[in-house]
Amino acid sequence: MFVYFCINIKRLMRIVSQRRLKDFYESSGREDSRSALERWYEITENAEWKDFNDLKMDFPSTDYVGNQHYVFNIRGNRYRLVVVVKFTIGYVFIRFVGTHAEYDKIDCVTI
Repeated sequence: MFVYFCINIKRLMRIVSQRRLKDFYESSGREDSRSALERWYEITENAEWKDFNDLKMDFPSTDYVGNQHYVFNIRGNRYRLVVVVKFTIGYVFIRFVGTHAEYDKIDCVTI
């Protein structure tokens, strides 16, 4: 006789390349982004997102721009953060962090 146990294992999001955030907020003139980016990291790292609706509950102003790319407004929309979210495996890949003006110069769907 086999007994099966269902264990609810908490699957938190894993963020790839925190270094990109740190490099950004430690660069000259961007130090004001530090607390907002660290807060984003903390919330995201502890999230259990299964889909975009779950993500929107934590970050209501997030936009889906296609190709699994999502754009977050950071520090009152002064900065933008572009990530790829793989909900099925629980990974977040940081693709871009920059000012709003720098964001306007990229194609955030393919970055």
